[in-house]
Formats: sequence, C-alpha cells, structure tokens
Amino acid sequence: MLEANTRRAALGATAPCQHRLVDGVTLAYDDRGTGPAVVCLHAIGHGASDFRSLGDALAAHRRVIAVDWPDHGNSSSDHQPASAARYEALLARLLDALALDDVVLVGNSIGGAAALRYAASHPDRVRGLVLVNPGGLDPGDGVAPIAIAAMVRFFAAGASGARWFPAAFAAYYRMVLPARAAAAQRARIVAAGTESARVLADAWRSFGEPSADLRALVPQVRCPVLVAWAVRDRLNQLRRCRPAIGRFANGRLETFAAGHAPQLETPEAFTASLTRFLAELPAW
Repeated sequence: MLEANTRRAALGATAPCQHRLVDGVTLAYDDRGTGPAVVCLHAIGHGASDFRSLGDALAAHRRVIAVDWPDHGNSSSDHQPASAARYEALLARLLDALALDDVVLVGNSIGGAAALRYAASHPDRVRGLVLVNPGGLDPGDGVAPIAIAAMVRFFAAGASGARWFPAAFAAYYRMVLPARAAAAQRARIVAAGTESARVLADAWRSFGEPSADLRALVPQVRCPVLVAWAVRDRLNQLRRCRPAIGRFANGRLETFAAGHAPQLETPEAFTASLTRFLAELPAW
C-alpha cells in the first residue's frame, strides 16, 4: 500500500518540481515553457497535476505555472486554515517572489475564488482571468448554509478516521468528476481522500463565512474574463451564479458537459476555449 504522503504527492507538481518559501509555507509548483505566464490554481483536495495536460498544450508558446496549495501535492503544511482569502495572500507573495506582474490566472473552484480576489485587488497585474466553476458567486441563501454545514461534518468525520469515509468519499467524487476522461485523476483524489479530509473541512467551513461572498468584487475586475462552467456541477450551480457572472464588465461564459473541472473532464474543449481566449488578449 502507498504511504499517505505518496498518495497526496501523486496529485501534485511533477518531481523534480520548483519550490518557494512564502509566509512560512513551502509551495511546490510546476514551471514549464517560456513566454507570457499562465498561472493555474487547483480545487481543494486536488493538485497541480490537474493542469498537466493543459501545460502540455500551452508550453510551446506560454510559461505555464501550476501551484500546489498548502497541504496538497508536494507543498508543506500551512499555519492557517484553508480559505480563498488565505490562498490569495499566498498567491500574491508567490507572484512577487517570481517577479510576475502581467499574468493570466486560471482558477478552479477555491482556486477560482482566490484568482478572482487577486484580480480585484491587483487589477494592474492581471492580463486575463479564467474562472472555472469558481467559489464566491453563489448568493449563499436558501439551503446553501445547510449544505455547507453538512459538507463540513462529512469531511470532519473523515479527518477523525470514520471507517465509512473512504467509500463515501469515492461515491462523492463520482458525482464531482463523473466524466470518463477524469477517471485516473479521480482515482488519485479518492486515494488521498482521508489525508485531504482535514483541509477539505477547513475549506468548506470557510465557504460559510461572510467573506466567502465575492459578488461585490466582480465590478472591480477590469481585465477580460472567461467563465468556464461545468454545467453538471450539483453543488456550485450555474443558475445560481449567473447574476454575478453577468456583472463582469468584460466577461463571457462558456459551458462544458462536465461535473466540476472541465480541464480534467473535457480537456480538449477546455484547452481550445482557453487558447482562443489567450489569443484574443490585447498585446500579450
């Protein structure tokens, strides 16, 4: 049986990867290709390898950086709990350390929320923004608080060693990433599920906080925005997020027949969409 850290590492940046120490956390990341930088930010419980095929497609003409969040992949643990706000702060320090100030951010789920926060607070440093089923755009009303609380309890039980958790987590991820193209990555995510449970519980707890609502930041984003939405997402539903998406001044929405991560589930269509978006960016 694989050791727990090997299971987590299998999701992360490809060894030998790059490392940077930022605010007490050693962040691992892939750094491939040359040219304008595309920085990729993964969902909670995933890793930099979510963007490996995208890097293969883009690295001939772009510099593609894919980061492992703390407690993911080959990054070290954090001294603060997971949240989009924390991840934005780490992203800002990493981009400073790499001297990157004209980037395209590609963020999935909590990675999208962190990217949105950064684009709003650093408008002169982001050339384009690609939001892939991002957090923060749902109004958070109705049953949303109940669902968030249930997910926190689910992952907290996994972190506490509940014997039923591995099978339940596997069933959950068949819903999150249902497409056959994502099967191999889904298996790696499921294998690391017990190890990831604590950070998943922390992240879901943060989703219920008032600061997780990013809708007020949308008008502050000046750069072109591609919202790439997996329409089979049962938890982060497009219909609830459409009003916020419509408030991007320079945004467009494209949809994919996927559950939460089209870069894994419909990789060819997602890469084609992103490639068109990059080609349309002015003077980049």
